Amino acid sequence: MKRFIMIILAAALAAAAVSCTAGGKSNEKGTFTVGFDKEFPPMGFVSEGGSYVGFDLDLAGEVAKRLNLELKLQPIDWSAKNFELESGNVDCIWNGFTINGREDEYTWTSPYMNNNQIVVVNADSEISSFKDLSGKIVAVQDDSSALTAIENNADFKGLIGEIVKTETNLGALMELESGAVDAVVMDEIVARYNIEKQGGNYKVLDEVVGAEQFGVGFKLGNTELCEKVESALLKMVEDGSMARISESWFGKDITTIGKQ
Repeated sequence: MKRFIMIILAAALAAAAVSCTAGGKSNEKGTFTVGFDKEFPPMGFVSEGGSYVGFDLDLAGEVAKRLNLELKLQPIDWSAKNFELESGNVDCIWNGFTINGREDEYTWTSPYMNNNQIVVVNADSEISSFKDLSGKIVAVQDDSSALTAIENNADFKGLIGEIVKTETNLGALMELESGAVDAVVMDEIVARYNIEKQGGNYKVLDEVVGAEQFGVGFKLGNTELCEKVESALLKMVEDGSMARISESWFGKDITTIGKQ
C-alpha cells in the first residue's frame, strides 16, 4: 500500500512539472518554438547571411527572453501549419498570421497589427484598378489569408479569370515578374516591403480585397502559454520595446495591441 501511494505521489509531481503545452508536449526544456514562413518578409525570412530575421521574429525573441525561455525558430510549410501545431512541433504560429476567419480554429492573442489584402501588378502594367482585372490570371499563396479574402469577396472573385496557387508569396511575385500571371493578391505589409526595401518593380492598386488583423496563434485550448505571451507583449508596449522594434522595421510604430 505504501509503495502504491509513493507511485501516485510521483505521478502527481510529474504532472505538476508540465508547464505550457502545445500539441500535448510540454515546455519543460525551457524552449519556445515559433513556427513561421521563411519567405514572408518583413515578418520572417532568410537574411543575406543565412540567418532567420524579421519583425515578428524580433517580437518573439523579446517575448522569449522575458519568459526566460530559449527561442527556437522553426520554418514550416505554411499549408502544414495545423499539423505542426497539433503534433507539438511548434508552440505557436507567429508570422503575419491572420485572425479573421480563423477565430475559432486557434487560441489567439489580441491583434497586434492591422493589415490589408491588396493587388500587386508589374510597374509597367496597364492594370490600374480592379475593373482592369476582368478575365485576368491572379496568383496567390495557397492556404493563405489572401486566398480567403478572394473567396470572401464575391465581386472580386467573379471578376478575375483564373487563380494560380503558389507555395509562397515570393513565388507568386516570381510568377508575376515572369509574365505567367497578371496580378498577385497578397498582404500589404509584405508587398510594400518588397517594393520599398527590396526594390521590387511593382505597383499596388488602390482598392482593397479584404481587411484583417494579425495575432499569435496557438493550438486551440492552449490558453496558458497564450496568456503568458500576451502579457509579455503588453509589457513591451508599456516600456516602449514594442514601438522600438516596429520603428526599426517600418520607420514608425504601426502596432495596435494595448492601444484600442
